[in-house]
Amino acid sequence: VQLQASGGGLVQPGGSLRLSCAASGRTFTDVVMGWFRQAPGREREFVAAIRWSGGTTSYADSLKGRFAVSKDMTKKTVYLQMNSLKPEDTAVYSCAAGFRIIYSNFGESSSYNYWGQGTLVTVSS
Repeated sequence: VQLQASGGGLVQPGGSLRLSCAASGRTFTDVVMGWFRQAPGREREFVAAIRWSGGTTSYADSLKGRFAVSKDMTKKTVYLQMNSLKPEDTAVYSCAAGFRIIYSNFGESSSYNYWGQGTLVTVSS
């Protein structure tokens, strides 16, 4: 599986961005697509995830209501809509794919086998 993340950039506080993660490769059965982020000097943290079949989603508690994950199966692309962005959202955002992940493990980076290269989101005035 190859993952290509895009859509990062500079945005003012309160603004919005939509990240994309295009996937290619093996057949997508029982796949979970996740978004993680890593800010400078901090550990990687879970942002959101979506199951390819069925669309079950999971979010970091602190981001619920501001971030939304979705998918377009025809394009094999997962999106992360980020609204009301804050300076503390500044980070490199990476998408990941994993197979047969149970819901309780959606937020564990070790559950994912494939990672994209990351896209930088900077929230600043």
